[in-house]
Amino acid sequence: MRRSKAETTETIRKLIEVARTHFTEHGYANAALESIVAEANLTRGAVYHHFRSKKELFRIVLEDVQREVAERVEQEASTSEDLWQQLYLGCRAFMMAAVEDRNRRIMLIDGPAILGWDVWREMDKKHSMRLLREQLEIMQEQGYVQKVPLDAAAHFISGGLNETALRLASESMKPNALEETMQVLSVCLEGFKRMTYNPPLSD
Repeated sequence: MRRSKAETTETIRKLIEVARTHFTEHGYANAALESIVAEANLTRGAVYHHFRSKKELFRIVLEDVQREVAERVEQEASTSEDLWQQLYLGCRAFMMAAVEDRNRRIMLIDGPAILGWDVWREMDKKHSMRLLREQLEIMQEQGYVQKVPLDAAAHFISGGLNETALRLASESMKPNALEETMQVLSVCLEGFKRMTYNPPLSD
């Protein structure tokens, strides 16, 4: 019997969730496709019908993680109506979400190692960096940021956030690492605010 589109979608969703758990707990290298298939109550043939390989399944899982982190960024930023606070909250949410146990290994460790930085950056560009660029564009239009190239600015800030998240991931056992990072983030953004704020001229 042919499966409905809704059933197929649910099967894929379940497979991604199970795979994400295995990749999180065991890492890509030690996550056995056979175990993922068994827990998802599928056959290898069914899995290969949707995904060409374990690596392709991992790529979809990483995309799912990137999407979820971006949703966290957007949600946290939206809790304030102040544009500068939105920028801070969004940056903070990205780093906090990236280093969570559910995301850290897939997003920051195995993601770049297995798929390469080019693929990783394209995903980031489509999700969290896109939100960052949109925020900077709004702030520029409102006169809070100088007329600098937005793509360059977004890559500059995003690069710092990504590198900081990588550092936090490697120092996750250091008690004050996250707190120290947030202090630096706050100081940097406040300095950026004072140096670049340029309100529109009144009529």
